[in-house]
Amino acid sequence: MVLFCSCGETGANVPERIARIPVDLEVHRFDRAFDTVAPEELPGLKARFPYLFPSQFPDSIWLAKKEDSLQTRLRAEVERVFPDFEPFARELELFYKHVQFYFPDRPVPSVITLTTDVDYQNRVVLADTLLLIGLDNYLGPDHPFYGNMDRYIAKSLDADFMMSDVAAAFARSVVPAPRERSFVGQMVYYGKILYLKDQLLPLEPDSTKIGYTGEELQWARENEAQIWRYLIERELLYSTDRELGPRFLDPAPFSKFRLELDNESPGRIGRYMGWQIVRSYMEANPDTELRQLMELPGEALFRESNYKPPR
Repeated sequence: MVLFCSCGETGANVPERIARIPVDLEVHRFDRAFDTVAPEELPGLKARFPYLFPSQFPDSIWLAKKEDSLQTRLRAEVERVFPDFEPFARELELFYKHVQFYFPDRPVPSVITLTTDVDYQNRVVLADTLLLIGLDNYLGPDHPFYGNMDRYIAKSLDADFMMSDVAAAFARSVVPAPRERSFVGQMVYYGKILYLKDQLLPLEPDSTKIGYTGEELQWARENEAQIWRYLIERELLYSTDRELGPRFLDPAPFSKFRLELDNESPGRIGRYMGWQIVRSYMEANPDTELRQLMELPGEALFRESNYKPPR
């Protein structure tokens, strides 16, 4: 199945100069094609999607996978939750209108939907001119397939987060890895990715961009000054302690201040703080182009941001 989108709904808050950018987006439902392929049709499917069929595996492996009971259930659940991908195709089209506006040299990839055995760490893969989306990672946080997962992971396995994951995959291709080993340099790196989401997903709520619930985002906002004071008083900004990543940047059920407030805090609070630093920089330097922002060293950006948490 191929969907060609050129003029979908754009939303009232999208500037006309972006909304009118033409984008031809192709969506191929490989998950559905594989589910319905007859054995004699498999060579043709392999010819259409050679990158999904490693040559070292014979056809018998793929045919066995097609008939496997667990795989059949997985594809049936994907079909139940995503009987029509058109609404997501329109969101992807709008996203790539923004990409073309800010990064006109970047190609619009072909979108391939598939199942990945719930490989949630690679739920979206962007490779050159291909965007692979594992739909079995978006069945909803309470789906039985996710019953044995930690809840902080399962809560992100929802279709509401699909576009944020796509934007993150794109951002990682244009935001250079931090050159500094300092904690603030690492925070600013993630802050750039989130700020890029601000620009490429202007209709998405902040909670979706960072993967928080509404309550978690509210907690971060209400405690921003306290978090900043903690980082300053313990002289953590320029620290190169590798433990700071797992404590404040990596996915986790909560951030690890080693205080009573730990269980109240959302994970990855350092990314949230980096986001606010980058936003502060852009408020102070509104003429900075997005490409220039991506290239700025993290520590220099922080110093020039004049960031101060709200009181």
